[in-house]
Amino acid sequence: QVQLVESGGGLVQPGGSLRLSCAASGFTLDKYPIGWFRQTPGKGREGVSCISESSGRIHYVDSVKGRFTISRDNAKNTVYLQMNSLKPEDTAVYYCATLGMCDSAYPDPDYWGQGTQVTVSS
Repeated sequence: QVQLVESGGGLVQPGGSLRLSCAASGFTLDKYPIGWFRQTPGKGREGVSCISESSGRIHYVDSVKGRFTISRDNAKNTVYLQMNSLKPEDTAVYYCATLGMCDSAYPDPDYWGQGTQVTVSS
């Protein structure tokens, strides 16, 4: 069964950190660019960061530049999103997905995880 599973979400105070993981099963993740998305009620889905198959190309949306770091460990079939200096506006459900390529359009998302909730609040 092909699936992506996100983990690592939770409740954190402003200024805190979380590391999200996106683990693949049933397929080899290293053949795919991977994107992280987030969604809040009333807002559309937003592409947050993406990474190419070999990590040679990485993109961040402006609102997270300098605070979030995406990485991948193909040996572990996992992609990570390290989130530092978290702000209340980062509160959302975070999803990972395979992409057609890593660029600012986050094109052709195909396989999706179930999402993990991130809440930034004091």
